[in-house]
Amino acid sequence: MTSVASNLLPPSSDATAALPFGVLTDDLVPVPDLGAGRGPRWLDEWLGANLPLLMSWRRTLHANPELRRAEFRTTATIVEILRSLGLRPRVLPTGTGVICEVGSGPRCVALRADIDALAVPEATGEPWASRVPGVSHACGHDVHTAILLGAAAALASAPSLPGRVRLLFQPAEEEPGGAHDVIAAGGVEGVERIFGLHCDPKVLVGRIGTRVGPVTSACDMLDLRVVACGTGRRNELSSDVVHALGVVATGLPAMLARRVDPRSGTVLAWGLMDAPDTTGGTPRAGVLRGTLRTGDPVVNGQLPALVEEIVGSLLRPTGVRFELDHVRAVPVVDNDPESTAVLQRAITEALGPQAVTSTTQSTGGEDFGWYLAHVPGSYARLGIWSGEGPQGDLHQPTFHADERALPIGVRAMVHAALAVPSAG
Repeated sequence: MTSVASNLLPPSSDATAALPFGVLTDDLVPVPDLGAGRGPRWLDEWLGANLPLLMSWRRTLHANPELRRAEFRTTATIVEILRSLGLRPRVLPTGTGVICEVGSGPRCVALRADIDALAVPEATGEPWASRVPGVSHACGHDVHTAILLGAAAALASAPSLPGRVRLLFQPAEEEPGGAHDVIAAGGVEGVERIFGLHCDPKVLVGRIGTRVGPVTSACDMLDLRVVACGTGRRNELSSDVVHALGVVATGLPAMLARRVDPRSGTVLAWGLMDAPDTTGGTPRAGVLRGTLRTGDPVVNGQLPALVEEIVGSLLRPTGVRFELDHVRAVPVVDNDPESTAVLQRAITEALGPQAVTSTTQSTGGEDFGWYLAHVPGSYARLGIWSGEGPQGDLHQPTFHADERALPIGVRAMVHAALAVPSAG
């Protein structure tokens, strides 16, 4: 889930030095497979024989988190596993992230997982906890990646498939951009539908939350830079940068509340206001940065022009010069009704009707929405709460995922892939 942080750590390695992580080989007690026996036979057989391997992939990735644009060893590990299955993975031109296909035929469905970690320390105390200070998989991307690897392995073991399944291991979801890399590399060309899962600590393990329509919010980044006019040494001859920043900081949220339908869930939060001190005079320049979220796709399209209009009207009387950057970070993830129905049927067939539950729209951002601008699809929430103890949350040092969700996620993704070619 996108964090839109502003100070991620720089990459610590490069593509030429990337070697796969050594897979953790400690003895593992396999978790129960809550969908065992529901088929198809080859899926039951693969999971029955390889649950410890699936768990080891997840724990290896969890212990070795890498931040966005630096997922070189994570990428190398994914490539090594896919090649061991007899598949032909392709690394994105950016150096991180992987595209790979299973099966053959004219019809194609895509499954997506994100692979990057967060600049968040881990405090779970698990034996496989992060080995990288200040960095962890506190959003479950290690779970997503392991599930997609498991789906790849299971699909590769099938005697036949009704079409192609394209596996998208996307980098840089936490700081938006990775979806654009995948799309630019041809990741959605020829794809009929696309599906994705995201861990949800509020949903009980064994259940998957689905929803038609908006399921996350759009998130834009605002960067306002103002420059004073005048000498800066006589107040009556110089514009006041600090005052100008304050006018926008208080006025823009107030005006948006009047100009935008409150049912859209539009919220502006400032993260930085800075006007460096100047010896012998008032500051000559300043900056104001924040994030603007909305849950309404239509309102999201209207916001750039509206924000520019309001900022201009607020700053005009102050006399400052200004420049506003309005960056469209991620759009609303707006689930296609037909694709969501396909996914719900797939979950029911894979796990039983009790596995399908509803979910609400969140204010979080997620760049899966960029795929849906090109291809119909659906994005669901994978339950990872054990049912005991407090429910956690994403992006927290104590983030924990019940590993029973691993085979559940594999089954759901495999069945979604199988459902599309026969769905018409």
